[in-house]
Amino acid sequence: MYTIVENATINQSVKHTMKSIADAAIDGARGNSGIIFAQYINGMYMELKDNDNIDLNAFSASAGRAVDYAYSSIANPVEGTMITVMKDWASALAEHGKKSTDFVETMTLSLEVAMQSLKDTPLKLKVLRDAQVVDSGAKGFVHFLEGFLKFVKTREIAIFNNKEIKVEYDEEVHMLKNIDLTNRYCTEALIKGKDLDTESIKNELSKYGDSMVIAGNKDKLRVHIHTKVPEEIFVSLRKHGKIIEQKADDMLRQYQAAHEKKYDIALITDSIADLPKELMDKYQVHLVPLNLIIEDSNYLDKRTITSSTFYKMMDEIEVYPASSQPTSRFVENYISEVASHYDKIIAITVSSQMSGTYSTFKTAIEKLGLGEDRITLIDSKRNSGAEGLIVLEAAEEIARGDSYKDVIQRVRGLIDKSEIYVSVLDLKYMIKSGRIGKATGLVAGALNFKPVVSIDKNGDGSIIGKSFSVWSNTKKIYSLVQEVENEKGVSRYAIVHANGLERAKEFVDNIKKITGKEPEYIMDISSIVAMSAGIGTVAVALISE
Repeated sequence: MYTIVENATINQSVKHTMKSIADAAIDGARGNSGIIFAQYINGMYMELKDNDNIDLNAFSASAGRAVDYAYSSIANPVEGTMITVMKDWASALAEHGKKSTDFVETMTLSLEVAMQSLKDTPLKLKVLRDAQVVDSGAKGFVHFLEGFLKFVKTREIAIFNNKEIKVEYDEEVHMLKNIDLTNRYCTEALIKGKDLDTESIKNELSKYGDSMVIAGNKDKLRVHIHTKVPEEIFVSLRKHGKIIEQKADDMLRQYQAAHEKKYDIALITDSIADLPKELMDKYQVHLVPLNLIIEDSNYLDKRTITSSTFYKMMDEIEVYPASSQPTSRFVENYISEVASHYDKIIAITVSSQMSGTYSTFKTAIEKLGLGEDRITLIDSKRNSGAEGLIVLEAAEEIARGDSYKDVIQRVRGLIDKSEIYVSVLDLKYMIKSGRIGKATGLVAGALNFKPVVSIDKNGDGSIIGKSFSVWSNTKKIYSLVQEVENEKGVSRYAIVHANGLERAKEFVDNIKKITGKEPEYIMDISSIVAMSAGIGTVAVALISE
């Protein structure tokens, strides 16, 4: 609603003004209820005639017909929610409008009906009744009506805050107890295009999840869906128009933090840390995704795009992707939410020499005013599988019940014991991503140069092996692992790759012979790491004894 106040404009006619309001509502819509509300406002705009002025009958008629738009936006409408209050208010508006031509009087009487409908929502939904709350989206709609009526009377914008809320409710209980957490990602997108077909998009996305709501028109759509596979949602939407905004919140991890947390210490990392989802889930590790910018759309690494979907795009897009750290506001909000449920937090990030993510975390923590007694930020000075192994060690320490200080000390000691050796097969991706210059890349490519890349003690990438064939490149990595095994002993290792599973398996067979150990895991790397390293890359990450 704040987006409407800030961005909507008064135009030459009521319909044009309503279009401005509808566009602002769609742009600012967040969550299930926000998108339903946006579609209701959009419906009112669509049903208005293009006249300079509007009378009470025309207004009530558009409000009534807009109810159908709200219902049509929802895959499975449920009574006792926002749409019920919308319907009851619109019916009251039409009924009182027959008896009076006074707009303020009709709005006042209709508002009373909406308030009663809000109070009755627990009677229609068991989840609300059990939690002794009203529907939060319906409450927001009633506040909108109160503000609208106040503006009509006084031309003043009403701002509602928590102190003004008269009916107590707990939005978190409503949002989390009333959803199927098997579709764990609350996914949203804003897309722009020409002749967007809402029904076609709705049918296309329905196989990927539930709780789907779509609001908008032929030029702009806001999509909300709960899904296991948010990346598939964006693969599909990309075909229809330009994706302006993306979101994919992990509701399962949010629920666990609030109601089923295993530990008093929270562990947060970023999406550059390559650690399998099953291990992240086992230890309830919290993930902050970095951004991958493709065709001016901001994808969320390991959320709205995965390495497998990224590989399909890599050679078809005209402008090569770029990456960026998460915004300070996003990280601040994320840490604030986690801190509300945990006594302590340990955050481990990708090397500060490779990304601004560490700096972003640091800024966010300072803004929140959290001291080291509540949160400790650790620069892993590593990336990919090496960062993943460090996070895994921290998770295991927390699970064993080690103290906050002991876990921090252990993690910091592991950094110098960790290594990653990367076998790069094709330099064209490093050239495209700007990791090496075009001139250098052309010369190296002509010589069939296949470097072995690692990370030094400061966290900077460095070339530690020069080879001119796949065989010699691979042999160099085996010798490096053998050297660690001879001098210190390999405690544990992981194999990560960029769409190179068969080659990764060969690495496992040979490194098992060197170390006598199975890998902790084999996995596809982060899309952002793959962007630079390129398809076919395989890396060995390890921690020495």
